[in-house]
Amino acid sequence: MSIERHTAGLLQQIARQEAIVEIAPQGSTPKAAALAHVAEQYGYTYGIAYRTGFKNSLVQVRMYRDPRPEARVREAATITAHPQAGNGGTVPGLERGSLKPLPEAVGAVAVLKDLITFDVMALYVADRSQKVMGYLACAALTVLLLIDKSPVEAVASGGAVALLFTVAFNVGAIRRRQIAQRLTAAGFCAVRDEQGTQRFLRPGQQLPGHANPFAA
Repeated sequence: MSIERHTAGLLQQIARQEAIVEIAPQGSTPKAAALAHVAEQYGYTYGIAYRTGFKNSLVQVRMYRDPRPEARVREAATITAHPQAGNGGTVPGLERGSLKPLPEAVGAVAVLKDLITFDVMALYVADRSQKVMGYLACAALTVLLLIDKSPVEAVASGGAVALLFTVAFNVGAIRRRQIAQRLTAAGFCAVRDEQGTQRFLRPGQQLPGHANPFAA
């Protein structure tokens, strides 16, 4: 899908004053962050991001219409400043005909990229039971290899697979922790949703769809 169709599709959802708009730019987190920034200028706020589609190849971002008065003021100002957005005119925060953020929007888009990445990575952060299953699989592999290989070769092969598991687990956790630090430094608050998954919200923001006892 072309950049113009991505942008036009988003703006059509916004024009219908929908409570929720969905952004799915073919798996690209930077593109999703740029479009999410556009939605924010029209009075929406970031909700959640996750992977979907064939082999989880698609990044889906859900934006919620912000009920606060300041969001309506922001929306009105954006409509006035960009009357032809979606019809070949300028789009708030982006270079014309591109999803590249303008200099003044780079910081905001980077924050949205962190929010999206943090939520998407939740799918790949292994919990304790997943780690146990992974290492049990390595042990089972070692036992199977003992049938055809020497004990040294079997243990070495199983150990190599276990090492790969360990590196994968740790790299994902370290990267997510770094993103969490950046979001905290940017003023976001860490909370837990109903499934116990860690999320980040702006001060005073609530998790979409229900009262959030963790909101600041």
